Amino acid sequence: MVTTVSPALARRIALAAQGFGARPGAAVGIRQLTALVNRLELLQIDSVNVFERSHYMPAFSRLGAYDKAQLDRLTTGREARLTEYWAHEASFLPVDVWPLFHWRMQNHRDRSARTPDDWSNANRPMLDWLLAELAANGPMRASAIEHDANKRSGPWWGWSEVKTGLEILFRWGDVVSAGRIRFERVYALPEQVFSPELLGTEISEADAHRELVRRSARAHGIGTVKDFADYFRLKSAPALSAILELEEAGELLPVEVAGWGARAWLHRDARLPRAMDAQALLSPFDPVVWERARALRLFNFHYRIEIYTPQPKRVFGYYSLPILLGDMIVGRVDLKNDRQAGVLRVQSAWAEPAAPTDAAGRLAQVLREAALWQGLEEIVVAPRGNLAGGLAAELR
Repeated sequence: MVTTVSPALARRIALAAQGFGARPGAAVGIRQLTALVNRLELLQIDSVNVFERSHYMPAFSRLGAYDKAQLDRLTTGREARLTEYWAHEASFLPVDVWPLFHWRMQNHRDRSARTPDDWSNANRPMLDWLLAELAANGPMRASAIEHDANKRSGPWWGWSEVKTGLEILFRWGDVVSAGRIRFERVYALPEQVFSPELLGTEISEADAHRELVRRSARAHGIGTVKDFADYFRLKSAPALSAILELEEAGELLPVEVAGWGARAWLHRDARLPRAMDAQALLSPFDPVVWERARALRLFNFHYRIEIYTPQPKRVFGYYSLPILLGDMIVGRVDLKNDRQAGVLRVQSAWAEPAAPTDAAGRLAQVLREAALWQGLEEIVVAPRGNLAGGLAAELR
């Protein structure tokens, strides 16, 4: 039996599955951060730091202000519960998810092997040398390996070659992440980081796809084949096969959502909230908006990040963050963290046509919290965008 779900309920289901609407009453610590990452399954990593690095943002959006050092503890050191791999894009993910990508690692390895002019085939001695360096010295950053090699009388390769080689080995699963130092990844051999039990885990490609789709569906709450596949960058055909298996097992329930124009499924454990009163800024790489077609379908929000757009052609700004109020995305705000001056700079603020009348006031509350979280003393609003004037008035 196919159930009909209204677009408004679909939005609320999706936001609840992503951890909105349940802010903790107590201070946010390791327990809350761990629970959130387990719910989301991953945190996308990006190097842009104009406001805040993307992997720190989802926790702030859902839980409020927290100590970033607590999240760092989950990604680095003896207490690390997260590792890295190419899941959606480069992502932090729970350690137990890593074996689910063995098939992808093998595919990368096989593709290199059957491509005669692949970089790895021409540079096999270097890859062997990198593995030997890690075996001899333990976890190292690419810059440390390059610096170390530069002092040796033996083979030496420059920064680009060292980094290229390590990234190939990382994609193959022959090296893994041992955390980051000042955002630079620390590379290690798997046995230097993971338990023998984890390294001994064998999962078939079909079983891995089914588990990844299961986790994706739980993180979505409701979605289409494309939605569930995109979360971990799966191909549509194996994703659909996994979805149908999970439907037959009763874990996914077929539904229809008006206006979606595609088959959809509801996770059996998804919450169906009667209301959703979120109030948050979203990273451009937040799972709620990273699949732009889904953001348009769910929120009628057309979103493109303009980092790579030449300045004269930008419409909304270099690093515009979507504004989530209630169960709708009501605008976007281009933020710059001026750390040296201690100022949160609002370089533009824009409201969508259907934004509520209190959007400026509610956004002002979010920005005050963001400034406090970042240790900034002042918020300065530039007069650009149809929400800028109202926002500046609210912040006076």
